[in-house]
Amino acid sequence: MAVHSRNSVSDETVLFCPSAQPDVGGGVVVGVVGGTPREPRVVYLADPVPVTAELLALAAPVHPTEVFRMAAPCAGAGCQHYDGARCTLIQRIVAGIPAVASTPPPCGLRRRCRWWHEEGAAACTRCPLIVTEQPNPTPTMAQVARPQTS
Repeated sequence: MAVHSRNSVSDETVLFCPSAQPDVGGGVVVGVVGGTPREPRVVYLADPVPVTAELLALAAPVHPTEVFRMAAPCAGAGCQHYDGARCTLIQRIVAGIPAVASTPPPCGLRRRCRWWHEEGAAACTRCPLIVTEQPNPTPTMAQVARPQTS
């Protein structure tokens, strides 16, 4: 994997969010969104690819997160889904969305993935369903994606 930076996938101390925005530093593309608009499925790359302006431009005219699944160093307290210790987004996904795979799909991010470290195979068997920015999410997906409020 040829991703090198202070917060790269090769940095053994940093966990990555597997549903990151394209403007987060140190980001990589881990998959491409396929399937249909009502039933999208992420197809994973063998190795993460660094996010570049040229790569993001390939998604035009839609937003890059509708085409690419990106990962970046977890923002921790800077993320609306982080509760100070864990990612509440993956907790809601596992609790509210049925698995779509019987085993975790091949993934070049897994060893550094926050979701894997927190929820294990339960996260991975739902991960192909997750599109960071889905224009027409199902009601269940929209509810699961909504951050919890105190």
